[in-house]
Amino acid sequence: MTSILTRSTADPTRPYPRRWAGLAVLCLSLLIVVMANTALIVAAPSMLRELRLTSTDMQWVIDGYTVPYAALMLLAGVLGDRYGRRRALLAGLAVFAAGAVCGSLAGTATEVIVARITMGVGAAVIMPATLSLLVAMFPASERPRAIAAWAATSGLAIALGPLLAGWLLEQHAWGSTFLINVPIAAFAAVAALALVPPSRAEHLTRIDWAGGALSVAAVGALVFGIIEGFHFGWNATSLGSVAVAALAGAAFVAWELRHPQPLLDLGRVTDRSVGGACLSVLLLFLASFGAIYFVAQHFQFVFGYSPLDTGLRLLPLAGAVSIGSAVSGRLAPRLGARVAIGAGTAVAAAGVLALALVDDGSGYGLFLVSLVLLGLGIGLAAPPATDLVMSGFPESDLGAAGGLNDTAVELGGSLGIAVLGSVLATTYQREISGFLTGLPLATLDGPMAAQADAAVAAAGDSVGGAAIVAEELAKNPFVSSYAQPLLDASASAFSQAITSASLVGGLALAVGAVVVVAVLPRRG
Repeated sequence: MTSILTRSTADPTRPYPRRWAGLAVLCLSLLIVVMANTALIVAAPSMLRELRLTSTDMQWVIDGYTVPYAALMLLAGVLGDRYGRRRALLAGLAVFAAGAVCGSLAGTATEVIVARITMGVGAAVIMPATLSLLVAMFPASERPRAIAAWAATSGLAIALGPLLAGWLLEQHAWGSTFLINVPIAAFAAVAALALVPPSRAEHLTRIDWAGGALSVAAVGALVFGIIEGFHFGWNATSLGSVAVAALAGAAFVAWELRHPQPLLDLGRVTDRSVGGACLSVLLLFLASFGAIYFVAQHFQFVFGYSPLDTGLRLLPLAGAVSIGSAVSGRLAPRLGARVAIGAGTAVAAAGVLALALVDDGSGYGLFLVSLVLLGLGIGLAAPPATDLVMSGFPESDLGAAGGLNDTAVELGGSLGIAVLGSVLATTYQREISGFLTGLPLATLDGPMAAQADAAVAAAGDSVGGAAIVAEELAKNPFVSSYAQPLLDASASAFSQAITSASLVGGLALAVGAVVVVAVLPRRG
C-alpha cells in the first residue's frame, strides 16, 4: 500500500490486521447516512400533520439533505485525502449528530430544513471517507468482498430506516427518528478511534480550491434545479439553477484540464471502466430511489399499513441486496465486472417494470416480487461498479474516487425522486381530477366553500393529502359518505400513477443496462 496507515505494531507491507472489524465501523457510519433519508419517508406523514407542512415545505425537508450531500462529496473526499480520512469520518459524524439533535428539537418547517441541511453536510463528509478508508485498509484480493459488504449495508439501510422509524413512531413523536442517529454516530466515532487506522494520501501538497468551489456550484445548482423544476415547475429559479450548473460545470472541466494537481483527474473519469461504472451506479439509484419513494407511499396511504408495518414489508429488499452482493462477490471475479453489472442492472430493471402491473386489485405479492428483483439487481451490480471506480484511481486519490462514486449515487437518487416523482404526481393529479370535479361542492358558499376548495386541492395534490382529507371527512356526519369514495378514487389514481412512473424508470434502467454493457470493457 502506498497510502499511510499509522499503526503502532504492524508490518506496513501487510494488510491491516483489524480490517474486518474496521469495516464494520465503516458500514455502521454508512448505515445512518442512508437511513436518514429512508426513515423520513415513513416519518413524513406525522411531520406533515404536526407541523402543518405545505407540499413545498415537505419537499425541502426531504431535499434539504440531498443538495449539500450531493454537492460537497467530491470536495470532502479530497479534503479527507489531504488532512486524514479518519479525521474526516469523525468530523462528519460530529456534524451529522449535531444536525440530528437540532432536528429532534425543531418546531417549525424552517428549523427542520436547517437541521436536514446540517445532516447533509455531515453525510457528504462521511460517505467518501468510508469508501476511501475501506480501499486503504484492504488488499486488492479482498476488496471485492469488502465492497460487497459495504454495498449490502446500503440495501439494509434502505429497509431498516423505515422499520426503525415505524417502531419509534408507535410510541414516540417524529423527533425520535432524528434523535436515534445520535447514539449510533457516537458509538461509530468511538469505535473508529479504536478500530480504523489513520490514513491519508502521500505527496498531496495543496488543494485545488477553485476546482472544489466549481464542483460544489455545478453539482449543487444541478440538483437544486432538478428538484425545483420537476416539483414546482420550470420557472426562472429552476432554469437559472440549471444554467448556473452548466456554466460551472464547463468552467470546472476547463480548469481541471489545466491544473497541475486537479481536484479530479478527468482523464480517469473518461476511462471506459470508470465512466461506465459511474453511469451504472447513477441509473441504478435513479430507478431504485424513485421506486422506493412511491412504494412506501402506496403501503401507507393505499394499503393503510402503519409505519412499522411499512418498514417490515420493505425488509425483503434488504435481504435481496445482501444475497445479490454475496453472489456478485463470486460472480464478478470469475466472469468479469461487465457481466455482473449488466446482469444486475437488467434484473433491477425487471423489478421496477414489474410495478407497471399494479392496478386497483394488486396486493402485497406483486410488490414483494418487485422488491426482491430490485434488491437482487442492486446487490449484483453495485459492488463491482463501485470496485471499478475505486480501482480506477491511485491510492493518493481515494477520496476523490469515493466522492465521485457517491456523487453518482446521490445524483441518481435525486433524479429518481424528482423525475419519477414528477411523473407520479402528474399522473395522479390527472387521474383523480375527474372524481374531484364531480363532487357536489358548487352549491357551497362562504367559509364552507373555502374549506371545501382547500380539501379538494389537498386531495388532488397527493395520495397522502387525499388520505388526510378522507380522515377528516369521516369525522363529519354531513360529509362522511364521501370519505370512502375519495379513498377508492385516490387509490385507483395512485395505482395508475405508479404504472406510469414504473414504466419510465424501468425502461430507463433497461436501456441503461444495454449502454453500460456496451461501454464497459469485456474484462475488468
